[in-house]
Amino acid sequence: MITTQTFLSVFFLSLLFSSSFAAPPSSDSVHESFVQCFSDKTKSPQTQITQNVFSQTNPSFSSVLRAYIRNARFNTSSTLKPTIIITPRSESHVSAAVICAKPLNFVFKIRSGGHDYDGLSYISDKPFFILDMSNLRDVNINIADQSAWISAGATLGEVYYNIWEKSKVHGFPAGVCPTVGVGGHLSGGGYGNMVRKYGLSVDYVEDAKIVDVNGRILDRKAMGEDLFWAICGGGGASFGVVLGYKVKLVPVPETVTVFRVEQYMDSGAVDMVYKWQSVGPKTDPNLFMRMLIQPVTRKKVKTVRASVVAQFLGRANDVVSLLAKEFPELGLKKGDCTEMTWLQSALWWDNHVNATMTDPKVFLDRELDTASFGKRKSDYVASEIPRDGIESLFKKMIELGKIGLVFNPYGGKMAEVAEDATPFPHRKKLFKIQYSVNWKESSAEIEKGFLNQAKVLYSFMTGFVSKNPRNAYLNYRDVDIGVNDHGAKSYEEGEEYGRKYFGDNFDRLVKIKTAVDPDNFFRNEQSIPTLPSKA
Repeated sequence: MITTQTFLSVFFLSLLFSSSFAAPPSSDSVHESFVQCFSDKTKSPQTQITQNVFSQTNPSFSSVLRAYIRNARFNTSSTLKPTIIITPRSESHVSAAVICAKPLNFVFKIRSGGHDYDGLSYISDKPFFILDMSNLRDVNINIADQSAWISAGATLGEVYYNIWEKSKVHGFPAGVCPTVGVGGHLSGGGYGNMVRKYGLSVDYVEDAKIVDVNGRILDRKAMGEDLFWAICGGGGASFGVVLGYKVKLVPVPETVTVFRVEQYMDSGAVDMVYKWQSVGPKTDPNLFMRMLIQPVTRKKVKTVRASVVAQFLGRANDVVSLLAKEFPELGLKKGDCTEMTWLQSALWWDNHVNATMTDPKVFLDRELDTASFGKRKSDYVASEIPRDGIESLFKKMIELGKIGLVFNPYGGKMAEVAEDATPFPHRKKLFKIQYSVNWKESSAEIEKGFLNQAKVLYSFMTGFVSKNPRNAYLNYRDVDIGVNDHGAKSYEEGEEYGRKYFGDNFDRLVKIKTAVDPDNFFRNEQSIPTLPSKA
């Protein structure tokens, strides 16, 4: 692949040989040639294109860029800005964007929802374009065949709202945060609070549409089963631009139960977390019990709070009697439980305390330009952490002071699906860990301290988590585990993070990438590399 740098070097050499010195192509001339090409390909007058193609001088440029930046770390004046942002409103716009961007040799970033924890869909250290998919947000529900076609720029909140409008007994197994974009969520696997009952979001994908490197619009039949497999968990942005997915809806009961139970370090939290490991991943698949572990100050003393946040696809009486037997350390009482509809439970998970009184239309609010500072990392646990390990973990978290952990249990349906059924290989693990730290102050020193907390706790957990490779979840982007400069060592660099995200499935993903995008046009700092050439 010719990089922008190489292109400019050749450009300057030609200038030297012609012995006349001129400036390299300006962003204005790049914008001009892109707009001319885009106008030709879409057969739209250039005056219309200003609504879809934004140069840095466009008055709307900044608001379009900031709308889907969720991590304020990447929203500073010193962050390199894209030369052009394209906001397509049709499939043909996406096709034209790919065709017109390719000859210009800019890095081409694809952004669907912006919940990209390390910003790889909207930042770069090389000149780049952003293709922002947020206008492509159709959600077409077909209750007759229990399916939905969902465009890549739709949010999970919009999906849940549209399902609810058509049916009160259907749902979709995906994430608990309603502002996440479907394109990134599904292409990276996608999971939520029905993961133990139904598995991953991608386990329900029946068809998809993608724009390939040649600008062709392909459905599952046209793209073939290899590429279809790759974009159902292997990350869409390595292979093309995913336009949307057709998914199968799942049945949900008319009544579900949610509860939250908290314990502190001096009142049973260690025992609760230790026991959770043998119950959370093995209990009734209708029950999902997320564990939050956070350092807090209580009565002026630093301690750790462990919270079980849970959903049961059924009635409160049933889950209370189930956990009285399986998990007495939790101490769940009927009064801790609230029965509600499935959609109301989605509102509850999104921290709407009075979920039964909340208007579901809040799920249509995209909460634009609402970034806070943060960092996420991930791990997988294959065998239970011993009780003294939990105690030492609590002490370490108190010492660090801010970073929290989220344990997400697997088991149930997850453990029944083959590890190579999709690119997501972590099916047999007991649970996943998310490392989570947020802050509000804009300061390099403060940021360095919090990022260091994440690294220290991650290092501390080494002996308790998966090994060879130490696994990670693609949708919790983490540049600490490796980045790719796409130079001579692209394959080796890609293997570094690729094995952590995909295990043995990495090899198949590389072969597919090499076949469908041999020149590596679709690339980012953690994309799938092509096979090294045998030259």
